[in-house]
Amino acid sequence: MLSRRKLIQRLSSFPLVGGLIGSGVPLSQALAAAAPKRDLFRELGVRTFINGAGTLTYMTGSLMHDEVLEAINYGATEFCLLDELQDKVGEKIARLVHSEAAVVTSGAFSGMTLGLAGILTGMDLKKVEQLPHLEYTGMKSEVICQKAHDIVYNHALTNTGCKIVQVETAEDVEKAINERTALMHFLHIEADKGKIMHEEWVALGKKHNIPTSIDIAADVPPVENLWRFNDMGFSFVVVSGGKAMRGPQSAGLLMGRKDIIAAARLHMPPRGFNIGRGMKVNKEEVLGMYVALEKFINTDHAKLWKSWEDGIAHIEGTVKPLPGIQTEVHVPPMGNHTPTLRIRWDAAKIRLTGKDLQDRLRAGDPSIEVGGGGPNGVNVTVWMMKPGQEKIVAKRLREELSKASA
Repeated sequence: MLSRRKLIQRLSSFPLVGGLIGSGVPLSQALAAAAPKRDLFRELGVRTFINGAGTLTYMTGSLMHDEVLEAINYGATEFCLLDELQDKVGEKIARLVHSEAAVVTSGAFSGMTLGLAGILTGMDLKKVEQLPHLEYTGMKSEVICQKAHDIVYNHALTNTGCKIVQVETAEDVEKAINERTALMHFLHIEADKGKIMHEEWVALGKKHNIPTSIDIAADVPPVENLWRFNDMGFSFVVVSGGKAMRGPQSAGLLMGRKDIIAAARLHMPPRGFNIGRGMKVNKEEVLGMYVALEKFINTDHAKLWKSWEDGIAHIEGTVKPLPGIQTEVHVPPMGNHTPTLRIRWDAAKIRLTGKDLQDRLRAGDPSIEVGGGGPNGVNVTVWMMKPGQEKIVAKRLREELSKASA
């Protein structure tokens, strides 16, 4: 959605509307004239809300920037060859993220499937057609992963027909590697829970000539993570596009070795003889993802971080003076690395559970979503809020907590 300032600027660039503004027509009337013709969410009865919880998929991730929407709308005006567009955009993205090659995928999950598929088949079209049936094909069939890193999203890897082999130590890795090992997979958000860190994982893979991959789906910011793991030597890296980068929610990036990306492309549309046919990315999403990445990398991240800190400080300053309230600003170290306000309270002084507070905020006008924080608490982030919404959230939190005071 356009910001008020940008919309004013754009309106003033049109002779008719600019004339209206200059001739004393109220700004609200001019803005209304440029508003969408249909409020589809209201028309369909779909609840919208202020997002104080973060870039959660079930909450539709993030909101795209104006520039991304412009790229998407532009892409819808012309035809092009999908492979040529992916070629050109991939070259640009690869330079931005320090990888040999890159491709826009339908999310990080599909990037994992496609990357592993490319490793399994190489450029052999017969093998491409055979996935996910690996038996008697000569293809490898095992992925090594630390036990702490084996989460539900690794289904993206088993979609290829491979199985996961869990390990815990470097010695376990040495024992697990065999002629069936196709990949060694790493999960950044759980890095601190495993016994083998990034550099050692890559070194083990190189020692045995086994490709290594890393899932960093929700792990920017910091922006440097977009190239940190490519520079480190991982064979391929996947990241979500619809979270912090605020690209299309259904897009992501697969970055890595040129041979792996080229083979992964054989498993993607427009080809239809592969396991990735359903992982379609349209030209509009490819352009939108490219523009989102470019904008994200060129953002003043220090300034953006300061705005998040200011928003959190405003909410904290509004609720902290209430009796029985304790607050703490926490920054998750791995994923969703942004300032998060933890609000906790004494159950003897505030007769309200964390779920009760979430429900009351959800049922209010405007509706607000915040994160769960245990029996007597909630967590609040501001990085997915529109400017000024932190004030609304602060006011509503104070209202509900005050009403529940014993």
